[in-house]
Amino acid sequence: MKNTSILVLSDGTQFRGTSFGYPAPTVGELAIEGVAPNAIGEVVFNTAMSGYHEVLTDPSYTGQLVAMTYPHIGNYGCEPEWSEIGPEGSQKRSGVKPAGFIVRSVYDGPVPDGRETLHEFLSRNETPGISGIDTRRLTLRLRDGGASNGVIVRPADGAQLSDVELARVSAVLAAFPEMEGRDLISAVGSRETLTVNEGGSPHLALFDCGSKANIIRRLVEHGCSVTILPSDADDEQFAATGADALFVSNGPGDPAVLERQVELIKASIGKKPVLGICLGHQLIAEALGAKTYKMKFGHHGVNHPVRDERTGRVFVTSQNHGFAVEEESLPDGCDVWFRNANDGSIEGLALDELRIRTTQFHPESAPGPHDSHWIFQAFLENLR
Repeated sequence: MKNTSILVLSDGTQFRGTSFGYPAPTVGELAIEGVAPNAIGEVVFNTAMSGYHEVLTDPSYTGQLVAMTYPHIGNYGCEPEWSEIGPEGSQKRSGVKPAGFIVRSVYDGPVPDGRETLHEFLSRNETPGISGIDTRRLTLRLRDGGASNGVIVRPADGAQLSDVELARVSAVLAAFPEMEGRDLISAVGSRETLTVNEGGSPHLALFDCGSKANIIRRLVEHGCSVTILPSDADDEQFAATGADALFVSNGPGDPAVLERQVELIKASIGKKPVLGICLGHQLIAEALGAKTYKMKFGHHGVNHPVRDERTGRVFVTSQNHGFAVEEESLPDGCDVWFRNANDGSIEGLALDELRIRTTQFHPESAPGPHDSHWIFQAFLENLR
């Protein structure tokens, strides 16, 4: 756990730190093509002070390296019950979703009985971590310069990268795809159709592009029966469920390339109520004819203020997204329901006539806060 590892960004910037979790690959283990999913990806920063286990198991972080801005991480361990992976058998890939984890200081002391340490959890799930770097400097770099691909590697001499090693790392990063244009939902989400809380009401079909488990938990708490559909389902499969509404989940990657999923939503609009969270919000917007765009560094954290444009009320939300809906492209009659109070970006849509409701933020609140739990009730009232 004391070996040196280095985070290298696509512009060549290096952050030297200490390895924890699963060993980072050596430069010689990197391939120009077909890079393994761990250790390399888009580097994003998360501003939450806690909830690292929920972050690590969130399917929407697939393809990313997550840097926590809070300086000390891991002090309460990891517990399976906190996992954001969906019901057993519903996810194509279990365990940790990000490709790597970046912290200022990792806790390595004892944790409560029955829990794993963060180091053990990452090791078991073959995910490299790096600690001891200046995460404030990294965050400022991403905030000012925008999102960047990066990779966590181990130098051959155990101290620093040679010129030859750095040249190889640069070649690997140059060949690695940007997040814009990537379809990542095939790596997450349901393998097959299954129903949770059968007999409940109303009956929702959850279009699973990488749903967080707490979305399903919240719906069940409200009495819903939830039929989970794989992300490659078509409108015939949706119709066969007999569901009262289509609920489109969160998930990773670029919504603009998910044409099959947009077509299912298009076929459903006007026939059934359509609801969506995060990626689901973006896909519904695409189905309505709007456009999405890549944000400079996105919103990742649990302290983002959002304003309800219908009431003027502001509340704090949990967020994890790197794309947003372009307001100028919205069709007539599509109201902005919620707006980010920091940057004015769209955080939710409402079309009363078509019975459409969406949120860009995560009202299931995992990790917290609980300010937006009422959204699920508002979703269900829209069905009625």
